[in-house]
Amino acid sequence: MNSEAAVPVDPSRKSLLWLVAVGFFMQTLDATIINTALPAMATSLGESPLRMQSVVVAYALTMAMLIPASGWIADRFGTRRIFFCAIVLFAAGSVQCALSQGLGPLVAARVVQGLGGALLLPVGRLALLRTVPRAEFLQAMSFVAIPGLIGPLLGPTLGGWLVQYASWHWIFLINVPVGLAGCIATLRYMPDLRGAIQKRFDSVGYALLAFGMVTISLAVDGVSGLGLHQGGVIVVLIFGFASVVAYWLRAARTPEPLFSPALFGIPTLSIGLLGNLFSRLGSSCMPFLVPLLLQVSMGYSPVRAGLMMLPVALAGMAMKRFATPLITRHGYRRVLVANTVLVGCTMASFGLTAPGQPVALHLLQLLVFGAVNSLQFTAMNTITLKDLDGSMASSGNSLLSMVQMLAMSLGVAAAGAVLAGYNGVFGTVTPVQTLDAFQATFATMGLITVASALIFWHLPAEVRAAQPAQPEVSGQG
Repeated sequence: MNSEAAVPVDPSRKSLLWLVAVGFFMQTLDATIINTALPAMATSLGESPLRMQSVVVAYALTMAMLIPASGWIADRFGTRRIFFCAIVLFAAGSVQCALSQGLGPLVAARVVQGLGGALLLPVGRLALLRTVPRAEFLQAMSFVAIPGLIGPLLGPTLGGWLVQYASWHWIFLINVPVGLAGCIATLRYMPDLRGAIQKRFDSVGYALLAFGMVTISLAVDGVSGLGLHQGGVIVVLIFGFASVVAYWLRAARTPEPLFSPALFGIPTLSIGLLGNLFSRLGSSCMPFLVPLLLQVSMGYSPVRAGLMMLPVALAGMAMKRFATPLITRHGYRRVLVANTVLVGCTMASFGLTAPGQPVALHLLQLLVFGAVNSLQFTAMNTITLKDLDGSMASSGNSLLSMVQMLAMSLGVAAAGAVLAGYNGVFGTVTPVQTLDAFQATFATMGLITVASALIFWHLPAEVRAAQPAQPEVSGQG
């Protein structure tokens, strides 16, 4: 398909589409480019490669936190100003990352990067929604979604190449010239749109929900990433769950909550969100774990490890065309229950990795994982949103996007914690001992994913795909 044919002919609208698409590309690229660079970054910063998950968690968690507020921020301050500030924050955070001399400053810089990255797609999508004719909006979003597929495809390989032939600092510094060009293009092509703010922003509810997400993620990452004692982890976890409970109690009494509890009266949405959270909690750790395994335990170079991740993205893109026919024929429940088990078993199969394993077998595992994981994301996303009416569509989509990024954050944090736990059992003296820890971690995360199939069992058996799946624009699958 020629993507240019899908772009409206208005030159200014074309420029806006390219601006939003490039912003989305940088956001998704930066979520994946770092994974193959973690061992080199750890060596440079004097850290263990097995303790670097906080660098990934900080970016995803910050994005999850900001998603619920992005639409209100754009309406309040204008799309041009916010998109410009988002690019500046993203580029400034990139420079801070490159200049970081320790793990703590690097994590803080990733938070700044995440603040910018979280606003790029929602604000850009809002600008398109208000400038592109409705008849052309799906074509426009399909065009913007393409870079979201290319970013994860190029990220690991580009990251490995930059690490091996330059230094890890360049995975961040390449954002600077793109950011400068983006700032100029924003001032020229981004319309300055402000929406009529129809309801008051639930700032108290937002603070409770954001605090809950942060503290729960910190608790999961606490032992391995932050060095918290078990008692401290429990205290932080209690505060996190208490904050989430407080939010829902308040939402039930607030006329205009951030996310209405009425959303959860829709069975497909509540099951879809819960399934998204726990299924992605397992599968989202794979882009983090696999490059670490290949470099730390198998002796792969950064470039080779990055190239090994290509089959995941390619198989995922190829599976998109088969997702709707499969769901239409077999129904959501049957597909999601069976496919969730397949995703988990494929993940667990990496626990059988052994020294001298043929590269072809590695590639087969990665191809299968990419295909079934892509089907999983498409099915989960469409079942979650399919029964929402017009009044709830925007809120439900925002909630789904938040859950996706939160699951990515929790998944990487959980994998890091599990890996650290097994690492304490097996030790880190030799690559063989780290391989034992990786094997056990893959098996554990795979079993967690398999268990999440029970959530989808509660879907009605007759629910089938009524329309083609919408383009994936989260950068997750």
